[in-house]
Amino acid sequence: MRVFYRSLGEIPHKRHTMFKKEDGTLFREQVMGTKGFSGTQSILYHHHMPTEVTKAEQLYSYLPEFEEQDALRHRHFLTPEADKGGNALDARNYTLGNEDLLMGTMIVTEPLEGFYRNGDGDEMMFIHTGSGRIESMFGTITYRKGDYIVIPIGTIYRLVPEGESLIFFVEAFSQITTPKRYRNEYGQLLEHSPFCERDIRGPEKLETFDEKGEFEVLTKSRGHVHKHIFNHHPLDVVGWDGYLYPWVFNVEDFEPITGRIHQPPPVHQTFEAHNFVVCSFVPRLFDYHPESIPAPYYHSNVNSDEVLYYVEGNFMSRKGINERSITLHPSGIPHGPHPGTTEASIGKKETLELAVMIDTFRPLKIVKKAKGYEDTNYMYTWVE
Repeated sequence: MRVFYRSLGEIPHKRHTMFKKEDGTLFREQVMGTKGFSGTQSILYHHHMPTEVTKAEQLYSYLPEFEEQDALRHRHFLTPEADKGGNALDARNYTLGNEDLLMGTMIVTEPLEGFYRNGDGDEMMFIHTGSGRIESMFGTITYRKGDYIVIPIGTIYRLVPEGESLIFFVEAFSQITTPKRYRNEYGQLLEHSPFCERDIRGPEKLETFDEKGEFEVLTKSRGHVHKHIFNHHPLDVVGWDGYLYPWVFNVEDFEPITGRIHQPPPVHQTFEAHNFVVCSFVPRLFDYHPESIPAPYYHSNVNSDEVLYYVEGNFMSRKGINERSITLHPSGIPHGPHPGTTEASIGKKETLELAVMIDTFRPLKIVKKAKGYEDTNYMYTWVE
């Protein structure tokens, strides 16, 4: 289960039956689903056929160029040195990726003139700072600092910032959902889950546009950006229902799981997808065993690469890390606290850190241009 059933706007009593406009003509029904007809789906009703396209054009490959395999080492990227303003497509600054996902940062300062959809997979955006709205075929969602926004594959939308929005983003080549171990056999989030359905927001208002004209939709699919010109406004949906739609979860609503001794990273898990998970490190009380060591132990990522995007606060086990830093700790070699941070953590009662972690189960590659904003000394910062 993706989230839970929702409905907005007008829909007929039964699916796949006649749904007529006031003039007697039909609204156009679209079934939008995943995994053929066996995954999550929604049914949307349009003023116009969603297939009405007057022009299709392939523009360019959006896949970043990765560096050649280099010495295995921990990496640290200072993303503020590379971020540039623009719309939510052009401003994307890719840093890491593999066959399962791409990730990076962007500063969105203006809306896209047309609209956009990702036909290769779901997208997740973490709002570091800023506010605005997502205008989509499912309706409008407002966003604010700390929001995770999950947009399903094939959703036509555009991001409209109020001023400037700083965003950490993930483009998946699969579906992003809540962790399976936190759901029961009926799909409901369990009592021990760090959040529940009440914390999740869907589209707030359905705005329908019945306009004719030329409207541009940029589509990512098969590694390329394609341009489609519609002869009607793409947000022409009068109603929809189902389980597939954009949704938002704010990190402030993540309830941290703590214990007498240090808890392993899976307790911070927030989302999962094919071959990767997303975790949230949030302000929390530290361990309460009288001899506990709050700092994490040294550990080897035997089967996964670990990425951390640092949002705010003093990350207790790291030195020399700034807000908006991205670190990569690859599989094959151990990582852990910087010198002196283990001892310094003893006796501390809480942490106010906030960070997003991505663990991938296939090795990550570094985008070539990321070397231009890399802290090349990071691998050696454990030397005492």
